[in-house]
Amino acid sequence: MKTIITTTTTRIEYCKEHGWNSNTDLCVDVKTFLRNDTRAKLGKDYQGVLTRDSYGHYSFVETIGLTDGKRNPHVFFGKYITITRRDDGTYRPNFKPLKMDADFSVDSYAIEVCEELREGLKGLVGK
Repeated sequence: MKTIITTTTTRIEYCKEHGWNSNTDLCVDVKTFLRNDTRAKLGKDYQGVLTRDSYGHYSFVETIGLTDGKRNPHVFFGKYITITRRDDGTYRPNFKPLKMDADFSVDSYAIEVCEELREGLKGLVGK
């Protein structure tokens, strides 16, 4: 026996005999494609796409979150600079904070930064 419950926004069919909504699928097979876990863990949330393949069979594919992928990974880490790769594949040198102590020399600093740039870009840029 089905009773139709209507509200001001949506129409829901409810089965009083069994106690669930008509849009509830019981006893289905779900094949999961997870990134790190072999099997889905109890209580853990997964972000992904659920697709109905056939009657009573679903597939769940876990997707990468927006913040999960590391942005601008370091490809070179030196004493004065770091070089990161942007999402579009270009390289960007980033200068570390300058430490001016008693034996600081602008000339030697410039030469050492040039040497680090040369060393950092040696394997990254094709000849």
